[in-house]
Amino acid sequence: MEDLVESILDYVRSDYTDYAIMLNGEWGIGKTHFWNNKIRRKIESMQLNGKRYTTIYMSLYGISNLEEISKKIFIETTQLMDKNLRKFMDSHKQTTIPEYAKTGLDMANLFGVTQNGDKLDYTDFFATDDKVLCFDDLERANVDVIDILGYINNFVEHDHIKTIIICNEKELSTKLKSSNLEMKTFIATYLLDKQGELNTTDKPMVEKIQSKIEHVFDKANDYERIKEKLIGETFEYAPKFDYIINGILMRYENNPELIRFLRENTRLIMSTFERSGTKNLRILKHALNDFQKIHEMVEKSYPNLNNRIMQTMLIFTIAISFEIKAGKVTKEKFVNVKDNEEYKALLVSSRILMDNRQFYIKEFDNTYYYNFKAEYRFFKFIEYYVRTRIFDMKLFKDNMETIRNTVDTENLPGFKRLLTEEYWKISDDEFGKIIESVLEDVKFGNIELIDIVKIYAYFSYFSRKHLIDYDIKTLKSIFFNGMNIASLKSEFCPDVKGELSKIAIEQFEEDMDDIIKHFNSLNEQLLEKMYKEMADQVFKSIPMRMEVFYEKFDKECMNIPIFKYYDTYQLFQRIACASNEDIVLIKEKLLNRADRYFNDIEPEMDNIRQLKQVIDDYLKGKDQTIKIFMLKEFSKSLQYILEKYETYPKSK
Repeated sequence: MEDLVESILDYVRSDYTDYAIMLNGEWGIGKTHFWNNKIRRKIESMQLNGKRYTTIYMSLYGISNLEEISKKIFIETTQLMDKNLRKFMDSHKQTTIPEYAKTGLDMANLFGVTQNGDKLDYTDFFATDDKVLCFDDLERANVDVIDILGYINNFVEHDHIKTIIICNEKELSTKLKSSNLEMKTFIATYLLDKQGELNTTDKPMVEKIQSKIEHVFDKANDYERIKEKLIGETFEYAPKFDYIINGILMRYENNPELIRFLRENTRLIMSTFERSGTKNLRILKHALNDFQKIHEMVEKSYPNLNNRIMQTMLIFTIAISFEIKAGKVTKEKFVNVKDNEEYKALLVSSRILMDNRQFYIKEFDNTYYYNFKAEYRFFKFIEYYVRTRIFDMKLFKDNMETIRNTVDTENLPGFKRLLTEEYWKISDDEFGKIIESVLEDVKFGNIELIDIVKIYAYFSYFSRKHLIDYDIKTLKSIFFNGMNIASLKSEFCPDVKGELSKIAIEQFEEDMDDIIKHFNSLNEQLLEKMYKEMADQVFKSIPMRMEVFYEKFDKECMNIPIFKYYDTYQLFQRIACASNEDIVLIKEKLLNRADRYFNDIEPEMDNIRQLKQVIDDYLKGKDQTIKIFMLKEFSKSLQYILEKYETYPKSK
């Protein structure tokens, strides 16, 4: 790094130059920090021919026109002439002026209040041999890069001012190629059509359009031409990251417990940073700041946490930060992974059953946990914190309690070990015992129904690979009977597709087909059972707790054929005992529901027809009262709903 510093200083020391130099490097690796702390200070301490150099730094980030650059240069130079301002900055050890202060000073200059009556020395404006210009963030300007370089060329070629340009050429190249892409594509297509080349089959359409764009709008070549004229030397900034990371850690010196842990695990930080495949120190700084919060919360609430878990949290915080913030993966990749158990289940499915849909999870794990063994390596509260910037205390406590209770895999039930742990990590002695233990749990229905289906996929695999002494026919018999028993105490699974997507059942479609059909049948029965319980809870609130009925009906039953699951005569008795106002409200809800959820509630039409018949039978021979009139209107509404289904069948 010292060689790089000296090379830049040699450029500044040269008597005559008609070129600028470029400092190139990826985003976030510390180029600006390098300028401020290494280059600028050394330049300003130099003295040549009796003159001390002055640096003028400008970030081009967000600049939308060339006039803004001129304004920035003017502000910088006029401030440097103000002796009182320089005295203030020196006394406060201030090396740069904040942007908001520059705005205020600019306005003060406009009204002539910053010079304390002193006249400007115009010789300072014409002196160019003691100035060094630094333009940063070239690729982030909102002005055409060619125009900016042409503008800078005026200082370099005509005034011979030493000029340093800091940029990320990789991003600059991408920007040049992708700017106004829709317009370029439209014009390229138009030209191809006019030239009769659009419908020819000699090349793919995409290739023809791309070639035409490059031919007509070759900004990259324009950039190379002006760069060749303007830039005399390009220096690649490749910092020694271990040295820089040690410097980053110094900011935590006032937190003894944290700095001790980070110092002990510097190698872990370095290796995780390197495996991210980026050189972005800015993201690493953010990740370590996030970990400071995580470490403090863990130390406060769980002071005796296993050190291995803390190390894994450090790796995960850095890893998830790079995956999300470096644009390597969309934030949604981890949203549906609810806990470590599910993360490991996805991992096992991808590795054992070769499930390529979980390819990203496998790659993430292989990248960041390579040669680092840890049973608990997905922390939902950390992923949520990094993704949303919200530290969810409930999620944190739930995760930490799970860690305390399950970090020792020997205490896990056998079936969970099979679903969340690669089987080859289980010793031969243990494997046979776990297989028998799981089969016992399956036989007695001690496992949730959907989990039995998942486990069968693994047993099918083990049988095919001759790792267990059970054939497929025997296994199916055991699992069928176990599923029947499990269905008596399992709950309905609403997201069957989502749950089964966590295992690669396509690999064993023949073996799984019967199991899944049986599961679907049992799951349908569980749905019926759930709806019957729901119907009982909802309708028993009529007529005494109508507010409960309205709340449950609106929230839970609008798109569910709930009338199918309740006795028609009991329902009529409850409605008949309700107030007239409630009868009207229930009727309006049914009409609105039939309009909004036409297909969803079709299965309840037989019971609606029965309910109407019961009401009509009750009304025969009754004298007219308000209640009787309301029930007649209720019956008419039911007739309207029934006719709606007769006129417009479900298929439509």
